[in-house]
Parts: sequence; structure tokens; C-alpha cells
Amino acid sequence: MNQQRPPFDPELGRLLADIPLLAELDTEVLAQIRPFSSAPVEPALAGRAVDRHEVSITDTGGTPLALSIFSPAGTGRPAGAPCVYWMHGGGMVMGDRFSQIDIPLDWLEAFGAVVVSVEYRLAPEATGTSLVDDCYRGLLWVAEHADELGIDPARIVVAGASAGGGLTAGVTLMARDRGTPALVAQVLICPMLDHRNNTVSSRQYAGGPGVWTREMNEFGWRSVLGDLDPDAVPGYVSPALADDLSGLPATYVDVGTAEVFRDEDVAYATRIWAAGGRAELHVWAGGWHGFDALYPHARLSVAARRTRTEWLSRILVPADAASVAHDAGQGAVR
Repeated sequence: MNQQRPPFDPELGRLLADIPLLAELDTEVLAQIRPFSSAPVEPALAGRAVDRHEVSITDTGGTPLALSIFSPAGTGRPAGAPCVYWMHGGGMVMGDRFSQIDIPLDWLEAFGAVVVSVEYRLAPEATGTSLVDDCYRGLLWVAEHADELGIDPARIVVAGASAGGGLTAGVTLMARDRGTPALVAQVLICPMLDHRNNTVSSRQYAGGPGVWTREMNEFGWRSVLGDLDPDAVPGYVSPALADDLSGLPATYVDVGTAEVFRDEDVAYATRIWAAGGRAELHVWAGGWHGFDALYPHARLSVAARRTRTEWLSRILVPADAASVAHDAGQGAVR
């Protein structure tokens, strides 16, 4: 029998009723829904002053990796801009580099940031560390081409939602352990962090249907792990297993109360604090998985997105610059 579940936010509960939901996921269902998990990027760019170009890089083995680069239009090449390196969601098994791209594009507009989104390989075709290795390889390329991209290498933010949040955490651990590149922050939006899938919140959201149920989560993780020994899963793949969370950049974690990942995400932020790190945690009452990506104009979604952006502003905009901007605004009001 299902455990009692926290209630949905009333508005989000009504909106959830309009979504076709699944209880479980398998290879046959995945093949049917994958085409619908990718969408053209043009609607997300409509009305935004954004330049876009595409690059493809290859590793020594010849494996290609696509990166989409978005920068503010009309200003020439950026100089010393912050960078947001984006990893998309999709349970590790679907989606593409344009999934949820409106989230970092909002930061492009807010901070003049260059946004780079990576097309990492998906499970079950790619397994083990392949996905996080792809993301790290793209991040290294960005850091190595910072001058060409007009990026300030001291202001590189890594960010992602759901599966992309888990990959963001893994990439951040890699960058710390390998000593490059330097990261100013990581933004983990309802991140997929723990392949063990055995928290209270995971059990609460078993038996679906839902946006992302315990059973769907099990399929996603099984697809990623492939032939890995379940007792020897690297922390880069399942970041909740990382022994040491010290030395990480400033971290933002948010999640809803009404979803599978709630407890593993709260635990991750708690462990960063225990290691003496800087983390901000927001748990949105009544939020189901991915609520602000699917319905960005719902009241709770607006609050979640605004709070995230305000936190990034404190990271990316020096206090003195923010004060000058505020004073100028106050003068305009007077």
C-alpha cells in the first residue's frame, strides 16, 4: 500500500490533471515517448535577443559531442561574461540539449550570460560514466575556449534539472577532484542523485501514475548502470554515494515536497553543510517533479524561478555593482 503523500499545491494539482501520466517505464514505452521528449528550440528563443551557434567536438576516440552556444545578441562578442553550462533533464534516457532551455536563457537575459548546453549520450545506449564523462568533456572545452566565447573563466556556473541536476553534481565532483575547471557555482534543480531509490519520498511516490515515479526512476537508473556492479557505483554517476562533499562551489538545491527526489536532495544539501560548504536549499511545498519546467507561469513556479535567479545574482553580481544598480533605480523612481 502507498504511504501517505504530501498534498499538491492547489494550482499545480489542477494543472497536473491535464498531463498524460505514466506509472512505469520500459524500453518499449521509452521508444514511443522519446520522440516527444525533444522539442525545437525556436519557440524558446522567440522574443529573446539571442545569438546561437553550434559546435561539435570529438574526443581522442572520435566520439562526437554537440554543444549549443547562446549569447546575448546585438552587443558583438561578449567580453568577460558569466557562463551557464546546462545539462538537460529526462531521467538519463530521453530529452536533448534544448530541453528546459528556457531556464538558463532567463539567466542569459538577467546577467548577460553565455549559455552552453551539451548533448550528452543517453542510456541505455550509453551506460556507466559515459553520460557524465560527456558532460565533463564539454565543460573542459568551454573552459579552454573561454576567451573565444567571451567568458569570464572565474564565473562559470554548472546547472541542470532532474537527470541534468544529477549530472551537474557529478561534473562538479569531477572538476573538484581533477583540479579543473574552476566553478563558481552549481545549480541543482530537483536533481536525480541516488540510484538506491529507497528514501521515504521515493517509496511515497511508488505505484504512480506521476510525472516521475519510483518505478520510472528505477528504470532510469537501471538503464544508466548497465553492467556496473551495484555495490561499486562511482559517486560521479550517483553523487549521493560520494564520500566527500567538501571543497565544492556555492550550491543551490531546490525540489518539491511532492516528488521522488525530495529526501535525497535534502540529504545532499545537508551533507554539504556538514562538510563546511556553502549551500542554499529550497523545498517547495506542494511541488511535484519538474513543476516549474512544465508550468513556468504557475504561482509556485514563478516563485521558484525568481528565488533561483536572485541567488545567482548574489553569486554573479558583486555586491558593490548590485548596490550601484539599486541606487540608480531608486534615483529613477525619485
